Amino acid sequence: QMQLVESGGGLVQAGGSLRLSCAASGRTFSSYTMGWFRQPLGKEREFVAAIDWSGGSTYYADSVKGRFTISRDNAKRTVYLQMNSLKPEDTGVYYCAQGGLYSVAGYLSPMSIRSWGQGTQVTVSS
Repeated sequence: QMQLVESGGGLVQAGGSLRLSCAASGRTFSSYTMGWFRQPLGKEREFVAAIDWSGGSTYYADSVKGRFTISRDNAKRTVYLQMNSLKPEDTGVYYCAQGGLYSVAGYLSPMSIRSWGQGTQVTVSS
């Protein structure tokens, strides 16, 4: 399993932008689909975005499509989430997640995740 460490969360006004980063340990990072989830206070964890092992394919939840962009740098063992046009409903703890080995980028079920980061808080004020 990978060790995942997120950074980049914070407080931002509606309409603003944030960029989250997730640094991974382990030499097998480039072999796995990676994803981002979020968990609003008092609600279940929900899928946000996924990127396949090569970075060539991505998939997004409808709620963030067109506003968020997931990317990865395999040489740096890092996955990113660029969040633009943020809305108050984007508020929550954002988690980096390790998906499947050489799997396609699609919806990721929380039950399928091999390892999670510790999370980073994103708060969008109205």
